[in-house]
Amino acid sequence: MQQKRNIQIIEWEDLDKRKFYSFGVFMTMTIRATVYPATLIRTRLQVQKGKSLYNGTFDAFFKILRAEGVRGLYRGFMVNTFTLISGQAYITTYELVRKYVSSYSTDNTLKSLVAGGSASLVAQSITVPIDVVSQQLMMQGQGAHLTRFKVKPKMAVAAGKHRVTFGQTRDIIAQIFAADGFRGFYRGYVASLLTYIPNSAVWWPFYHFYAEQLSKLAPSECPHLLLQAVAGPLAAATASTVTNPMDVVRARVQVEGRSSVIQTFKQLLAEEGFLGMTKGLSARIISSTPTAIVIVVGYETLKKLSLRPELVDSRHW
Repeated sequence: MQQKRNIQIIEWEDLDKRKFYSFGVFMTMTIRATVYPATLIRTRLQVQKGKSLYNGTFDAFFKILRAEGVRGLYRGFMVNTFTLISGQAYITTYELVRKYVSSYSTDNTLKSLVAGGSASLVAQSITVPIDVVSQQLMMQGQGAHLTRFKVKPKMAVAAGKHRVTFGQTRDIIAQIFAADGFRGFYRGYVASLLTYIPNSAVWWPFYHFYAEQLSKLAPSECPHLLLQAVAGPLAAATASTVTNPMDVVRARVQVEGRSSVIQTFKQLLAEEGFLGMTKGLSARIISSTPTAIVIVVGYETLKKLSLRPELVDSRHW
């Protein structure tokens, strides 16, 4: 624990690991369920050409709701829940790398940057195959014409009923494997790394930076959790803006089956100009803002609840 900082940081060695992982699974699942509709909308906005289907985030939300119902906003969600594994891998890597870097430097920005980037590298190696499948499922319904793979009619059950979720998933997995083999499940892996490693590496340092600056402006009795809850969305908006161009390229590579990140980037720039790089940015910021608040409040609360018993009364909250 760094005592000289205005905002105290609960480090890896301060935690009861059993509590940390038990509470962590619940927190991660809650977050994903909350922000999934915005993730689906962002994906459809990024893949569409121009404004061929939706005019923006709110237009997409209401059109999907009218045409596909609430279920439409959660297409692919069950598959996406497997990213719980990568979520646990992320936070473990982040905390362990922070601890390792602490042996060489006390600079919090450096620790956050290295740990955030390393955590994303590990998490994306697990997440990409899940994303590839879930994004194909996200594009079904109104967005089906924008993707290579479509759920076959034979997967439908009795008339008037929805298709079986895992039947759709098996169908999409089979089509991806038939078309691209095992490599198809890692399509866009490089683009994902180029998106999420910088995003994570930027988010954590800015999060701690904003929290520190806010602590200097706020009254001394102001709860740290409140300051952190404000710092999280500010850091998320900063990171989202910086990395959005690569996120658009990632979505197109994975959904459209492209193989070249550079060629996809050039084509997007040629067809839609600089504005093409901002596709889905508002949806991304809208989703990242509550996500950041939930993550920060949830993660900091998680660490507080997971403190070793002898440290509970020593931490200002």
